[in-house]
Parts: sequence; structure tokens; C-alpha cells
Amino acid sequence: MAEKKVQGKIIAANKKAYHDYFVDEKYEAGIALFGTEVKSLRSGAVNLKDSYCEIENGEIFAVGVHISPYEKGNIFNREPLRDKKLLMHKKEILKLHGLVSQKGFTLVPLSLYFSGAHVKMEIGLCRGKKLYDKREDIAKNDAKRTMERTFKNINR
Repeated sequence: MAEKKVQGKIIAANKKAYHDYFVDEKYEAGIALFGTEVKSLRSGAVNLKDSYCEIENGEIFAVGVHISPYEKGNIFNREPLRDKKLLMHKKEILKLHGLVSQKGFTLVPLSLYFSGAHVKMEIGLCRGKKLYDKREDIAKNDAKRTMERTFKNINR
């Protein structure tokens, strides 16, 4: 399911991932959650900032995804930083495992969103950026921003 458009309400996006990595491919995965976690997601209490994905024993897990405890959940709340199991086809997981074992590739959660009643996670197969790549991207964004400002002022 590579290169699928994100549909539904976006809960959280990992903007830092696009700053730190080149995203080569995107995949959609379901995520196994408990009821209070889903309720907490509906209020937007999630952080993907320093998260990544790991493949262990043919299963894929999202590590470091922080879902805040649901305030009315009392004893049913789970640990906020527990590893969340991602739901993908076995073939896809094995393909990703082969790609990640190559030097320089990693799996990073890019966004979390609702698709109907289900929570989905978009994960990206990424390569790390060097410092000069990050500077280059910042320079491009600044140039683009200044061009937009000048065109906006000219068209008035």
C-alpha cells in the first residue's frame, strides 16, 4: 500500500521527520490501541516527535509514540510511552525488514489519522539527512517564502 493519500482527520503530524530525514516511501498501517488511548487521540493528546519503528519477530512496533493518559480513564489508562503494535500484511513487514537492514534506512512515523472509525499511522522509509542537506532545505524554504511575499506585494 505504498504512496497512499492520507484520508480522514489528521490527529498528529511529525514535522521533525521531514526536517531530519529524506522520505523515500510511505506506507499505511493500522495501530492496535486500547479504548482510553483512542479517546485520548480524539482530543489530540499525542506526540510523534522522537518516535521510530522497530521490526521484531516478524511484527512491527512504533516506539516512542506518546499518547497522554485519558483524564477520565482512571484504572483503564495504559502507559503513555508503551510500544504500539502496527498492523500490516506479513509480506509488507518482510519487505520493510529487508530495506531497513540496509545501511542508512529507518522507519519513522509521519502522521496519525482517523480513517473512518479506525486509527491509522503513516510510516515512512527514510534516509538520514546530513547537516548540509538540512541547511540547503532551510535556504530553499526561505527563498520560496521571500518570493511569495514579493509576488503578494506586487499583485496588490
